[in-house]
Amino acid sequence: MANVALFKQDGTKTRKLTLNDDIFGIEVNESVVFDVILSQRASKRQGTHAVKNRSAVSGGGRKPWRQKGTGRARQGSIRAPQWRGGGVVFGPTPRSYSYKLPRKVRRLALKSVYSEKVAENKLIAVEGLTFDAPKTKEFAKVLSNLAIYKKVLVILEKIGDFVELSARNIPNVQVTTAKRASVLDIVSNDKLLVTQAALSQIEEVLA
Repeated sequence: MANVALFKQDGTKTRKLTLNDDIFGIEVNESVVFDVILSQRASKRQGTHAVKNRSAVSGGGRKPWRQKGTGRARQGSIRAPQWRGGGVVFGPTPRSYSYKLPRKVRRLALKSVYSEKVAENKLIAVEGLTFDAPKTKEFAKVLSNLAIYKKVLVILEKIGDFVELSARNIPNVQVTTAKRASVLDIVSNDKLLVTQAALSQIEEVLA
């Protein structure tokens, strides 16, 4: 049975929270996690690399010399690839590197990384995060209360209540929602700080 301690914003432990074993207590499938991370990293590539081929470089509209009778090799344009300043052959062109994996594979990867964080006691559950105003100092105080000193991914049920604005200027803090959290986000951070409502949302989405 997967369990995590439930804390208040001030660091007070209230009770133990029982999690869904089908999501937070499965055996980690490293192969699937690896495949999904590769896919997500590939999707982040811009793919804007480009070279100029012979049709894109300027000049070369006239045949440099006549076809026959000069003793030299025939040439059609001074912008052919063999000429200095000519176009590039087989160079990179703009393209998309993204590709999709099956939905079941992506869901299994998410379950695997969530289960790994729970098994390593790196998932911290809080009743909620509320701020009266966007205050970086107040969010830093919450992290100190919960003994979080490394990279942390804060998972909320929805963006709002000044949480994202309060965390924006703190290094190594990333804020997202339960529906947008990716495998790459989770493995890139040492700990997860998840609200109780976000946990329920995760269980609802991945059940």
